[in-house]
Amino acid sequence: MTSSMFSVDIRKWTEGAKDKVDVVIRKVALEMFSRVIQKSPVDTGRFKGNWQVAIGSVPSGTVEIDDKEGTATIAKVTAATLELKAGQTIYLVNNLPYANRLEYGHSKQAPNGMVRLTLLEFNQVVDWFMG
Repeated sequence: MTSSMFSVDIRKWTEGAKDKVDVVIRKVALEMFSRVIQKSPVDTGRFKGNWQVAIGSVPSGTVEIDDKEGTATIAKVTAATLELKAGQTIYLVNNLPYANRLEYGHSKQAPNGMVRLTLLEFNQVVDWFMG
């Protein structure tokens, strides 16, 4: 095998590996964010509907969406994560004024929060996708 053939093979392997890393990162982000949304308490659905996602910048403001099931919100998260690449930062935020209180026990539906519980599942999620 000549050195030029070897370098081409390494380049192909590197490109293939990077694509696989991107896929795993997307799957992990989508799974983690979906779990947060699904664990969110529901009254009117406004809280679930206010989970916002963005790559590279933190979303600001709130949205006027009631999403009791979380399906529309997870669909937005899915669309955003499809664009995610290794090395980028993706944010999931809820800017409603009572979001912090809900995370820290204000809701009987989610007395232990959503984000903190989901973070405890991170290694399990990564292992599942890497397995």
